[in-house]
Amino acid sequence: MRSINATLSITLDGVVQGLGRADEDTRGGFTHGGWGGKYNDEVMGREMGKGMAKPGDMLFGRRTWQDFITAWAGATDGNPFTTHMNAAKKYVASRTLDSADAWQNSTLLSGEAVETVAGLKAGPGNDLSIIGSASLVRDLHAAGLVDRYTLLIHPLTLGTGTRLFEGPAPLTEFDLTSSVTTTKGVIIAHYTRR
Repeated sequence: MRSINATLSITLDGVVQGLGRADEDTRGGFTHGGWGGKYNDEVMGREMGKGMAKPGDMLFGRRTWQDFITAWAGATDGNPFTTHMNAAKKYVASRTLDSADAWQNSTLLSGEAVETVAGLKAGPGNDLSIIGSASLVRDLHAAGLVDRYTLLIHPLTLGTGTRLFEGPAPLTEFDLTSSVTTTKGVIIAHYTRR
């Protein structure tokens, strides 16, 4: 059986929308896109690199997968993260895509995400990592399928934007297994479900 680890950058008020670029995700009139860039530092790079060093496959929701294609598919910039993203086996959960051919090593998981991911998790293979994909994470969390969280807690509030948990989340307890604080005040916290 595989485990599922979700990695999300989050603000103190729980916002997970539009971390990377101003135009990344403007749904709902969100105008704070790109809020995360000024918090990157060597500590964060090193911590995220540890996750890439472990063998594993990736799991995406459709929207994040399509956004990541623009950043990494076919890129040859020599960045180890780019190399990792392009080489990794990627699963994309979608009810609307016809294929996952737009990005190498991608496989389409058609139908209801909770059912298809539960089947994937129950089978043999590498552990699964989710980066972003908040809607998918919410659905999988509600179904008890998320085993670990890596939260990059940024020291700011935005007041608006999509939050990791919109409304109540089911009671689930986690243990803090490790944490590190970056030079720019981001707490990288690793939690494992009890």
